[in-house]
Amino acid sequence: MTELLFLIKLAVAIVFVIGLSLLAENVSPKVAGILSGYPTGSAITLFFFGLEVSPDYAAKSAVYNMIGLTAALSFVYIYYIASKYFVKLNILLSSLSAILGYFIIVWLLHLIEINIFLAISIPIAFALLYIYLFREIKNITIETKAKLNFKILFVRAFFAALIILLITSVPKFVGPNWAGLFSAFPTTLFPLMLIIHYTYSKEHVHTVIKNVPIGMFSLIIYSLTVSIVYPLFGIYLGTLISFGTATLYLLVYSKTKSLINNRKRVVELKKRTH
Repeated sequence: MTELLFLIKLAVAIVFVIGLSLLAENVSPKVAGILSGYPTGSAITLFFFGLEVSPDYAAKSAVYNMIGLTAALSFVYIYYIASKYFVKLNILLSSLSAILGYFIIVWLLHLIEINIFLAISIPIAFALLYIYLFREIKNITIETKAKLNFKILFVRAFFAALIILLITSVPKFVGPNWAGLFSAFPTTLFPLMLIIHYTYSKEHVHTVIKNVPIGMFSLIIYSLTVSIVYPLFGIYLGTLISFGTATLYLLVYSKTKSLINNRKRVVELKKRTH
């Protein structure tokens, strides 16, 4: 059973990280940034919490996962700030700064007496804050794509596999509160950021970062749904329901954004004709 779980975690990590990196290269870093907020790493972690411990344990962890998203959002913000100002060893120092910031914020968060209202309102407030702080970042696309080979794909997969395996081992050593906070670690986003930054430039990874808070709302919705449905329906049906609610948010966001952009184009066209 242990070996099977290891292989499942490894396979899922490979699919998500490679998929997001290819999406960034062939569609745009903007889309990859939004979808990186989709419940991938946290969904895997919470699912295995439920499978290896219990659905109730995973449900309680999901509440702390929501509050832990504050640290995940701060992770990308700290990485962004550090990458702007560090010239030498840019990727290494940006990564270390973001990881350190994440664990400091997680430590501060564990001191708070959490309830469902705080678990929802705090990450939403931070997501809105970072959307505002990232407003000046330009969305750019990748013009010249890197040539892929087995070595590159292996390196891309390795980071996600290692991080996910470490984080999903947390509940064996700590309680659900800490486990939930750690489950919010950007397990697929962080490797994606490293791949884009190393392969292309900090401007490209900044495009990913700019759009993370937008997608993070789907993860907040996912974790909230898990906290409700896992004890009621179990981890399998509960996971499907939770993915459904998270996907619905992204569809509504996409449709709303499209309508707003169309309206802007109509207004601009009217101004030109008058």
